[in-house]
Amino acid sequence: MRYAALPLAGILMATGLGIGLPAPARAQNDPAALQLIEQLRPRTRGIRLPAPADATPPASPVAPAAVAPGGPAVAAPEAAKPEASAPPLASVPPPTVAPGTTAPAGVAAVSITVTFPSGSATLTPQAEATLAPLGRALSSPDLAPFRFRIEGHTDTVGDAASNQRLSERRAEAVRGYLVARHGVAPGRLEAVGLGETRLLVPTPDGWDEARNRRVQVINLDD
Repeated sequence: MRYAALPLAGILMATGLGIGLPAPARAQNDPAALQLIEQLRPRTRGIRLPAPADATPPASPVAPAAVAPGGPAVAAPEAAKPEASAPPLASVPPPTVAPGTTAPAGVAAVSITVTFPSGSATLTPQAEATLAPLGRALSSPDLAPFRFRIEGHTDTVGDAASNQRLSERRAEAVRGYLVARHGVAPGRLEAVGLGETRLLVPTPDGWDEARNRRVQVINLDD
């Protein structure tokens, strides 16, 4: 009777049976998934571009010539031309990256800190729990039409070559999890490893920084 006031989806989620719900229903009942959907939606579609700066303005109508009685036509005086307006103040330049990521500005992207054992590409239960909202977001109807790049990133502990290989394996592990556990079509996901080449938090070599050990997801159709 305690669940009588809950909708079916809420009962299933509360009793641990929510995994049987279709992906769209799971996403709609997951605030973390809904937030990821908003972050990964394309940001540049439907924006109307401003007119080119050198566009020629429409011509002003010319006043007709005035005719004096018994004399030749006399041109009407020209209307006073408006003074040129001062150029607008320079606007503040946009950020060079999407907030919280190393993606280009204006590109829909998100960074997620994923827990791996040291030197391993095996997803821990904690990592899978962290990635579950991402799986629900990518399999939702809102993001189903789009393709995404799964980027693996590391910190600077260890040598660069080892970190590169490790980041590739971790990106593939995340991609495999999203495909196997959340039904995301393999063709929608591209896995790449970037090692320590794009640090979210700049650090010297050998620095243990958890925020750099992350997975970055970028919308390729933005």
